[in-house]
Amino acid sequence: MDKIKSKVQLLANRFFDEILEVRRYIHQYPELSFEEHNTSRYIAQKLAGWGITSKVVAGTGLIAGISGKSAGQEIVLRADIDALPIQEQAKLPYASENMSIMHACGHDVHAACVLGAGLILKEMSDNFSGRVRLLFQPGEELLPGGASKVLASGILDQPAPDIMIAQHVFPELPAGKVGFRAGQYMASTDEIYIEVTGTGGHGGMPHKLIDPVLIASHLVVTLQQIVSRKAPPEIPTVLSFGKFNAPGATNVIPQKVWLEGTFRTLDEKWRTQAHDEIRQSVNGIVEAMGGQAEVRIVSGYPSLVNHTELTRKMSGFAQTFLGESQVVELPVRMTGEDFARYSQKYPSVFYRLGTGFPDRKNFSVHHPEFEVNEEALRTGMELLAYLCLRLNQL
Repeated sequence: MDKIKSKVQLLANRFFDEILEVRRYIHQYPELSFEEHNTSRYIAQKLAGWGITSKVVAGTGLIAGISGKSAGQEIVLRADIDALPIQEQAKLPYASENMSIMHACGHDVHAACVLGAGLILKEMSDNFSGRVRLLFQPGEELLPGGASKVLASGILDQPAPDIMIAQHVFPELPAGKVGFRAGQYMASTDEIYIEVTGTGGHGGMPHKLIDPVLIASHLVVTLQQIVSRKAPPEIPTVLSFGKFNAPGATNVIPQKVWLEGTFRTLDEKWRTQAHDEIRQSVNGIVEAMGGQAEVRIVSGYPSLVNHTELTRKMSGFAQTFLGESQVVELPVRMTGEDFARYSQKYPSVFYRLGTGFPDRKNFSVHHPEFEVNEEALRTGMELLAYLCLRLNQL
């Protein structure tokens, strides 16, 4: 097995400059969810140049396959390829040239690493069994999410994957390290939209009005009791409001106020119950204060659950490849990921790729100054390839 490790590292070194160029190109020309036309064309051209054929999936995504020496397991490596509506502020020579669009979540890194792993596996096709498919998925950042469209296409079930794998950038870890967590890892992500209607009017005569600003303020505070008093204490739960739109003035109380927020948890049964609790609480509070309410809850991604046995096995492989000190156990996160849809259907592992700099401030994902330590590309491409070789070893 040491020979396989050495060969993977040798090939990663050989392909590193090319994969670095790929990452920088994708970063420089980012595209929003379900608009990744240039990105998918570029990836398809790269694959074709390396002798790997690909097919379009979910409109602006791609899927390609690399077969091993004999029959074996079907492994899918997934990379998302969409960017975010953020104006980049990082001072990079390859900074985004598309106004107000940025790869602030590392999807450019994900795509480059899967391409790099594909290159390594193609060179080592005599060293593994089965098939590895490379999935470049669109629209991870926008509901309903590209994963749902990929699944609806049925292309993954030709044949169905035995294992699905994804890695995601993680600036909290320095480049060269990775993190795994078996079992439940990330939360479901639902969107809450509330419209509160009163009468509005002059701010100097509130006694003659039904004030939707006051009502909405009560909602923001009181709904927190769903978490503090209704949620089972052993189930992580988050309810947050990030938008409060009351378009009045210093002396004008508006007729309508809009609230937007998110509800997240790790339990599907409680998730459904909480939706009912939110609706009942909103209607009860608003009616008691004389107003009217409309509540819309959009169900987003489910909770992401890593296959326990596979995660532990892959964490062990990563320790063999990188060293025990380079592999950490991750805590539960209340962020979400549409890879969770795959984890509901197939044995899946979603892990973190350290991208942090050791000697400077590391901005979080979704920040306009987010930047990755590009040495992480080497770790990302070679570890993905090594995991596939170990899982499908001859």
